[in-house]
Amino acid sequence: MTKSLKECLIPLMLAVALMLSGCTSNSPAADASTLSGSIKIIGSNTVTPVSSVWAENFMKANPKVSIAVSGPGTGVGIAALMDGTTDICQASRPMTAKEIEQAKAKGVNPYEIHVASDALAVVVNPANPVSELTIEQLSAIYTGKITNWKELGGADAPIVAMARDTNSGTHVFFKEHVVQMYGLPKADKKLEYGDKVLFVPSTEIGVSEVAKNPNAIFYAGLGYVTKTVKAVAVKKTATDAAVKPSVATVVDGTYPVSRPLLYYTNGAPTGIIKAFIDYCLSEEGQEVVLELGFVPVAKQK
Repeated sequence: MTKSLKECLIPLMLAVALMLSGCTSNSPAADASTLSGSIKIIGSNTVTPVSSVWAENFMKANPKVSIAVSGPGTGVGIAALMDGTTDICQASRPMTAKEIEQAKAKGVNPYEIHVASDALAVVVNPANPVSELTIEQLSAIYTGKITNWKELGGADAPIVAMARDTNSGTHVFFKEHVVQMYGLPKADKKLEYGDKVLFVPSTEIGVSEVAKNPNAIFYAGLGYVTKTVKAVAVKKTATDAAVKPSVATVVDGTYPVSRPLLYYTNGAPTGIIKAFIDYCLSEEGQEVVLELGFVPVAKQK
């Protein structure tokens, strides 16, 4: 009788133990044992730090999943999505109507997912006394109308204006919203970067150059701003308050140069791609966004 009872109880106890162990898992995936395969993420240099940490965390929890992340620029990511050479395009700007039309002509249906937000910080060298600028002044700097810091209350020195290259979504966003003064009375879609602007292939290079050059100016995603540079406060117009870029000023809408950070997939994501994006949007995933200096989706109004 005792032996028979033991034989009955052991399988039952094992089943309960297995069930309880599944309930206490903190893995980003609901059932890691069922997830396998590879994901390729290509696009924005700005989004790359966040995607890289998300990918690392997800792969640790799901050893049979491989994720490759590269950040040559939003434009490259969009082209890769159209060509079917990436599973996820990471972008620091929305796709244009023309790009969506081109994608659909190739049988690709871009599906947009808002994964975080960002403040585009304007940075100068800490030795530069200029601490605030209007959108109009920034436009004048980047179109070549203002070429010396003394015109802005700084030293008598030439302005070294740097920008991201044309593959960058940040390049496009800054051109539309700052150079062309989108939404302001003096907005002009014909304005372009001046011929003396220096274009750099990555945000890291631009920030590094500003840290070394007291006459340089650049723009960078909030997560790239370090103590080696100074973020200036930006005024939408001359009569508006100057606002420094931060998580708080993006959330409350007072910082005038903020933007969404996006993922694009071909149609609504499924399988391991959906599981990965679900993790990115989870509480744990959005904590990564905050830790890296960007703005979580959950914290937006």
